[in-house]
Parts: sequence; structure tokens; C-alpha cells
Amino acid sequence: MSGVEISPRKRLVFAAGRSNPDLAEEIAKELGTTLVDQQLEDFANGEIRFRFRENIRGADVFIFQTHADPVNKSIMEQLIMIDAAKRASAKRISAVIPFYGYSRQDRKSRGREPISGRLVADLLTVAGADRVLSVDLHADQIQGFFDKPVDHLTALPLLEQHFLERFDGDVVVVSPDAGRIKVAEKFAGVMHSPLAILHKRRRTDVHNVSETTREVIGDVRGRRCVLVDDMIDTAGTMTNGAEVLMEFGAEEVYACATHGVLSDPAVDRLKNSPIKELVITNTLPIPPEKQLDKITVLSIAPIVASTIRAVFEDKSVSEIFQGQN
Repeated sequence: MSGVEISPRKRLVFAAGRSNPDLAEEIAKELGTTLVDQQLEDFANGEIRFRFRENIRGADVFIFQTHADPVNKSIMEQLIMIDAAKRASAKRISAVIPFYGYSRQDRKSRGREPISGRLVADLLTVAGADRVLSVDLHADQIQGFFDKPVDHLTALPLLEQHFLERFDGDVVVVSPDAGRIKVAEKFAGVMHSPLAILHKRRRTDVHNVSETTREVIGDVRGRRCVLVDDMIDTAGTMTNGAEVLMEFGAEEVYACATHGVLSDPAVDRLKNSPIKELVITNTLPIPPEKQLDKITVLSIAPIVASTIRAVFEDKSVSEIFQGQN
């Protein structure tokens, strides 16, 4: 018998950028490993310097980076890390992106505009990513921007469980606009709750501004309502929606979203809003000055770690979420 026989061996390497170090450490702990030894720093002119300090040849490398503020630097940092892994002969490189930058720019809404979400996908692919893991993408079609496998995680089970334990399902689930109806329907199905919909019109002349008209489809009078969305940026949609629900006779209003972007003036709006509690996850870091008493932060680490382990072991990811993803 001629040739050389080598026993198959797999090695998981978990690396992380600097955008959300606390979540990275949590995920590593859930995986039962530690972050790879690496050098990551800035040159005097702002350029990023990166190097793996240990051998990763033939390894299954997962490079974690949430696209947090400053978004462009977070993306560039991840691209550089992916490129380094490719040139260090990693066997497979997975980009783990809890919050995918530019996800709201997934199409041309007017002439002479870019599709920036597609551009980010192209950059990740060219850098060397073989696979992408992300949580609650703003638009499902972003998965189609990649010619590589995309594992779409969801925080819905985490958020649903929080409200099931708190209210035993006795709520009305509310979609803040027509675009979130599908998500709200899933949420309502698990909660065994009725669904209501708010009518929202987004202005095209001003960015980050939406208007909720005084119209509610569904019965909310005397009921406890839970607004469900994928992200809260300036909090205009959620706070306006909560005010409309109260005008229509809601008893209490709660809100939840996967991604707490919380750009100014989100904190002030939430402080002054009728929302009793806002539940978000830690896909994005929440600085101390934005940690209000009415904001509850749930950890996404167990979900991300379970998905990484499933990908590494070539097992089904859909089974983790029971089809909700």
C-alpha cells in the first residue's frame, strides 16, 4: 500500500475584534475555549495592525466582530483579520457578525444610490470569508448577497421566553410597521397572543425619521402591548408607536428588539416615553450612559456559541431555533 494516511483532526479557533469584547469573552466561555493569542492595535495614522500570534494552519477559524460604532472601522478590522487568517492557511473562515453593518441599505430606494449592504457582503467574500453567521438581519434578502453559506440566527426565542415568563402570554403583540409583520406573527404565535399593526410612513427627505400615523389595526384597548422590532436606532418608531397605542387605550406598553443601536436622541426619547420596559440583546455594546433602568439586556452568547459549535461539528443550525430562523 502506497501513500500517506493522516487521521482527520479538527481544531476550532475563536478570534475577535475590539467592537464588543464582553460578548466575545462570553461566547468563548460558552464554547469552553479562550480567544486566540493575537496582536491587534492601531498605527499612529489610524491604520489597523493585526497578527495571529499562534499557528492556525488547517484550523476552523471563527472571526467575531459586531459592526458597532465606529461602524466603518469595525468592518475594516474584521476584513483585515479575515485576510490574515486566509494568508495563514486557515482551513475554513467564518465571519461571526451579530449586527451586520449597512443592513438597512439593502436596496435602491431612489435613483443614484448604492446598495451598501451588498458592498459589505462583497468585501467579506473577497477578504476570504467562507461562511457568515449573523443575528436577525434587517432584511432576509441580505442572505442572497453572498455566494457563500449564511447562517441566519435569531434572538426571537430569547425575547419570547422573557415575556412568556413575565406575563404568561397575556399580551397583544404589535408590529410597528408593515415590514415587521412576519416577525411579529412568529412572536405572537409562540406567545399565543393576538396581533396588532401600526401604520408607519417613513420620510424620504430626511434620514432616520419615521412618522407613525394615528392608526392601529387590531384591538389594544385595555390590553398590555409588546412592540416587536429587529433594531432600535434613534427610537423614534418605538416611542411614537407606544404613544399611539396609549392613545388607543392600551393599559401598558412594552417593547423589544434584537439590536440596541441607541443613537442620539434614543435615550432621551425612551426616558420620556410611556414604554415600561425595553428588552434588547447584547449584539451591540451598551455604554453605561445609555443603560436606563427601563432597559433590560439579554445575552445572545449561548445562541451564538451553540451555532458556532453546530457549524464546527457540521450539524444542523435550524434545529437550534426550531425553524424560527
